[in-house]
Amino acid sequence: MNKLMEIINEIGLPFAYSHFAEGESPNPPFMVYLFSKNKHFGADGVVFYKNTQIDLELYTDKKDLKLEEKIEEILDREKIYYEKSEVWIESERLYEVLYEFTLNLKITEVNNG
Repeated sequence: MNKLMEIINEIGLPFAYSHFAEGESPNPPFMVYLFSKNKHFGADGVVFYKNTQIDLELYTDKKDLKLEEKIEEILDREKIYYEKSEVWIESERLYEVLYEFTLNLKITEVNNG
């Protein structure tokens, strides 16, 4: 969990787990992160590694290649393999750039930025 928080803090944007409370969403750009699913590794009924898929969502009101490059440089430096996708959310008038990756997390509490 510490590694994830270090990455998010280094990016330097407002962030929250899952979503911001209604009316408290900051102006873009901002980020949201989720623990979307467990991707454990095991055999013979025993879990050897408890991995968690992280969805790191970047929201911007305009395409920001420099910000995406900064995020990708941080993930690359940390040797985190990620998948990236993008969608335009018409109703919100925001781009969502999604980074999906897996980390071995020891979760003690969720930080809401």
